Amino acid sequence: MDLARTAAIVTGAASGLGAATATALADRGATVYGFDLRPAIDAAGDPPAGVEYVEVDVTDPAAVRTAVARAAGGAEPLRTVVNCAGIAPSQRVLGRRGGHDLDLYAKVVQVNLVGTFTVLSLAAERIAETAPDGQGQRGVIVNTASVAAYEGQVGQAAYASSKGGIVALTLPAARDLAQYGIRVMAVAPGIMGTPMMQTVSEEYRAGLAAGVPFPSRFGEPGEYARLVLAIVDNDYLNGEVVRLDGALRMPPR
Repeated sequence: MDLARTAAIVTGAASGLGAATATALADRGATVYGFDLRPAIDAAGDPPAGVEYVEVDVTDPAAVRTAVARAAGGAEPLRTVVNCAGIAPSQRVLGRRGGHDLDLYAKVVQVNLVGTFTVLSLAAERIAETAPDGQGQRGVIVNTASVAAYEGQVGQAAYASSKGGIVALTLPAARDLAQYGIRVMAVAPGIMGTPMMQTVSEEYRAGLAAGVPFPSRFGEPGEYARLVLAIVDNDYLNGEVVRLDGALRMPPR
């Protein structure tokens, strides 16, 4: 699918995987609407060329609907959606201080899974209204899962649940949207060099990187972005989750 002279939505676009993806899509000729929370947008400063930041909380359906309408309301057809927004707090099901905070569990699922589905469904509605290209295509939606969906570690019950939901969503969503010429894919990153990982010690980071078979390092946001571009380019990729992890299989802790 050709990105030139089309519109795209990227959630979590002000930092990390989302920022790299927004820039990559814009560099390929798309007009990108980068959804994120106000603190993240303020911290990011001026957006890259071709990217417009839009303040959106993905857990607010009304705000998402308004923002999607903005992205779809221009002269360029909305063709691409990449869901990168997410949170990853850690807490054990039962720890020294008691059981898992139920509100925290619900919040992680609400942001990572329900927020992704909200953007997917409302964007798909608008993409389906566009004219198809010569191959009958109207768009592609890429969601962000995680290797934690398969090998959740100690303390990742909430996060793994939310990302497992993304994995399970991929095929039925692709089947639901096939009649409209909309593909649905997911990427399951391993340990990535995002701002989230900058908060831990260098020693801990080195230990994580050493556990990756090859290359033994953190993944780069740009590598995620290039995979998204490859998914957009390859029209026969649909209904699948692609691991981006250097052959990593996460240990229990």
